[in-house]
Amino acid sequence: MSEPPSKQISVAPMMAYTDRHCRYLHRLASPSAKLFTEMVTTGALLNGPRARLLAYDPAEHPVALQLGGNDPKALGECTRLAADAGFDEINLNVGCPSSRVQEGRIGACLMAEPELVAEGFSAMAEACPVEVSVKCRLGIDDQACDDFLDTFIGALAAAGCRTFYVHARIALLNGLSPAQNRSVPPLQYERVFALKARWPGLNIVLNGGLDEIAQIQEVCRRCDGAMIGRAAYSNPLLLNALHVADHGSGALSAFELYDAYCHYVRGELANGTPLGNMTRHMLGLFSGMPGARHFRRSLSDAGRLKQEGVALLDNARQAVARHAA
Repeated sequence: MSEPPSKQISVAPMMAYTDRHCRYLHRLASPSAKLFTEMVTTGALLNGPRARLLAYDPAEHPVALQLGGNDPKALGECTRLAADAGFDEINLNVGCPSSRVQEGRIGACLMAEPELVAEGFSAMAEACPVEVSVKCRLGIDDQACDDFLDTFIGALAAAGCRTFYVHARIALLNGLSPAQNRSVPPLQYERVFALKARWPGLNIVLNGGLDEIAQIQEVCRRCDGAMIGRAAYSNPLLLNALHVADHGSGALSAFELYDAYCHYVRGELANGTPLGNMTRHMLGLFSGMPGARHFRRSLSDAGRLKQEGVALLDNARQAVARHAA
C-alpha cells in the first residue's frame, strides 16, 4: 500500500442514508472519520421534531450537522441549537440539486447568490463557537467557469469561511434528477485541485466518486481531505481500511464489524427502535465475500425481519460464515 492519507477523511451527508444508526456503524468502522448527518432544513429544525433531528450517540464524535436554508436569521438560530446539542461542526448545504430543494431556494441553486450565502454563513458563525463550513459544487448549469466558482468562494472567504467541501462536478438544475446529478456531468477532479492551488489558505475537501484507497490517498495529497459518499455506505470496510492506512492499527474483519454493530442493534431494540431501521445499513458489510447476496436478501426481507426478529442477525451471520468456510 502506498503512503497513507494524513488529512481528514469524511463521510458525506446523504439523505435517507446517514441517519444516526448509519453513523454509528461508520464510527465502528473508523474511529477517525468525520461523520455528517443527513441535511436538516431550518424549517424542520425550528418547527419539527427537534430532539429526534439533533439526536446522535456520543461515540459519533467528530460529527457535523448539515443545514439547508437561506434565511440568515433561521440559519443562525439553527446553528445555535446544533452547537448547544454538541455537534463539532455545522455545515451549510449549497450543493443539493433536487427540484424539491430548489423550490425552497436552498441547495445548489444558492451558488448563484453568493452574497446571500455569505450573509447566512456570517449569521451561523456568529451564533456558535464551533466551525461552520460550506458544501458546494463546481458550478451550476451554464455557470461552470472558474470565475463563477471563485466569485462564490471569495464571497464566503471574505465572510470568514475557511472550509469548503467541493463536489467535483457542476449541478444541472433542470432536467436531471438528484441521482443523475451524481453521475452527470463528468467529475472534474483537476478543477478542485486547481481551486486549492488558487486558494492555498482555505481548506478544500474533495467529494464525488471516490471509491478506491489509492485514489483517495492521491486526493489527500493534493487537497485538504477527501469526502466519501456512496462507496462508504455500500462498503463500510473501506472506511476501516483508510483508518488503518492512516493510523497503522484498528483493522477489523467484516465479522468483527458485524458483531460490534449487532451489539449496538440489540441495545437499540431494547429502546424500541425498529429492527429494519438498523439492518438496512448493514447490507454492504460482506461485499465481495461468498454468501454476500444471500446475506443481503435475508436482511432485506421484511417478512423474515418481522417473523425472526433479532434471531435473524445470528442466522444471517452463520449463513455467511458457512459460505466463507
